[in-house]
Amino acid sequence: MKLCIIGSGYVGLVSGTCFSELGNKVICVDNNKQKIENLKKGIIPIYEPGLEELIIRNVKQKRLNFSTNVSTSIRNSDIVFICVGTPTSKNTNTANLKYVFNVVSNIKKNLNKYKIVVTKSTVPVTTGDQIEKKLTSKKNKNKFDVVSNPEFLREGEAIRDFMYPDRVVIGTNSKKANNTMKNLYLPLIKKTNRYFHTSRRAAELIKYTSNAFLATKISFINEIANLCENTNIDVKEISTGIGLDTRIGDRFLRAGPGYGGSCFPKDTKALVSTSKQFKTNLSIVKSVINSNKSRYKILLNKINKIMKNNLKGKNITFLGVTFKPGTDDMREAASLKLIPYLINKGSNVSYYEPTGVKRDFNNSKVKYINNIKDACIKADLIIIHTEWNEFKQLNLKKISNKKNYKIYDLRNLYSPDKMKKNKINYFSIGR
Repeated sequence: MKLCIIGSGYVGLVSGTCFSELGNKVICVDNNKQKIENLKKGIIPIYEPGLEELIIRNVKQKRLNFSTNVSTSIRNSDIVFICVGTPTSKNTNTANLKYVFNVVSNIKKNLNKYKIVVTKSTVPVTTGDQIEKKLTSKKNKNKFDVVSNPEFLREGEAIRDFMYPDRVVIGTNSKKANNTMKNLYLPLIKKTNRYFHTSRRAAELIKYTSNAFLATKISFINEIANLCENTNIDVKEISTGIGLDTRIGDRFLRAGPGYGGSCFPKDTKALVSTSKQFKTNLSIVKSVINSNKSRYKILLNKINKIMKNNLKGKNITFLGVTFKPGTDDMREAASLKLIPYLINKGSNVSYYEPTGVKRDFNNSKVKYINNIKDACIKADLIIIHTEWNEFKQLNLKKISNKKNYKIYDLRNLYSPDKMKKNKINYFSIGR
């Protein structure tokens, strides 16, 4: 099939590349000329394991192309995927749909034959209805169907998630569009029963509900971790104990610094905003947002306690600053709150990040160090912020040359008992 992917950001680039890997002819479009030029040269704008190799292979096979020409790309395609950003509006918590509707305007001008218009961007309920209304005209009668096909890609695991999906959700009332979408995804679903056909509005809400529920699990276990610290219980045992219940499951029950990234923060806010529009009170989701928003304050209180309220002049090293491993995404990462606070308190902050991400955290005093040894050797406090694999087997006994250095493990990568035996000043979450 001939596919046009509009928006070559995280979702668009991964989806377009994987569709081409399945044998489709794909054109990824973006209005950022520099990004498109770089992609043509094999320079990838995001860190995602395995993506570069896939792009290079499919470009070489002439199944994958990149362009800034939106009109021509739309006209030459059978299916148009809208994969642009839907950020939170500045003055409200609603999803900003201006980029989506800009794309819709371009599609309307270039409907030269029947096309399926697919929203992969995360959009509020009834957005598909609005798109359909904007595309409708006498000239475009019977020339399109609007489908909701939400993405469920985890950063750092995106290619695997696309190629081996938990489910493929297609929202449409059109039999023709549904049959075409099912054929498109057939290589991924023919051995499983993971194709879920539903209404367009339901598909839109499934995406938001999924993210809100996962965010709820994270905030829930973090609050239980606070209780565990006050009752001398290991939160990992609680997570294991309740996770064995198949109704609950153990995924997303790992205590830590809170959720971040591009999806959970904005999608939970947008869901609450939608609920207000339809006069529905989502009190649980509101509580999740507030709990996660204040999570960093609990971490800062613990850091102050660990350092006995003496942060001035102390050398503090962060291992990892991204919100999760396998990505260079810094959006809503706890480090964005923790590091500026420590700098303002007079600490000397440095960090090592496997992706090579360099951020000044609004302060030029923060130092990026490109290897673990140099980053930690003079540290009074080492904060394990992101659970990259290379942080799981460190020789913590010799990692710093300071006599009484301390380690604050925000990801519970190490055993408190082993740390105690090795006489290491070790602190973790909910233990």
